[in-house]
Amino acid sequence: MPVYLMLMHIKIALTASLLSISGLPALAEQPTATPSPERTRELIHLVRQDCGSCHGLTLRGGLGPALLPENLRNQSPTGLKYTILLGRPGTAMPPWQPFLNEAEAEWIVGQLLNGFPEESP
Repeated sequence: MPVYLMLMHIKIALTASLLSISGLPALAEQPTATPSPERTRELIHLVRQDCGSCHGLTLRGGLGPALLPENLRNQSPTGLKYTILLGRPGTAMPPWQPFLNEAEAEWIVGQLLNGFPEESP
């Protein structure tokens, strides 16, 4: 891997780590905007299908860990948000920032922590 890519991955990992242990978790406690009904359906589909391809279609785990409330209970909501947005360099977890904004990632984290909704037919 070229050095500049390794440095970029290190920078992303450090940023995500620092944000998850800094004072920013208080931001996650603020209410986040609920996406429109159409965007909500899209986000549910994205998590169930795209995230589910690694974390299991029922989110009970697979290549990636389970995304159930009991498995995420001890995780920082801010850290989870940045894991979604920035991915985890050196692992199979990709960054979803090209497809999600911060508010949408926060909404997903909130749903995961409370039991993610099923897709509607």
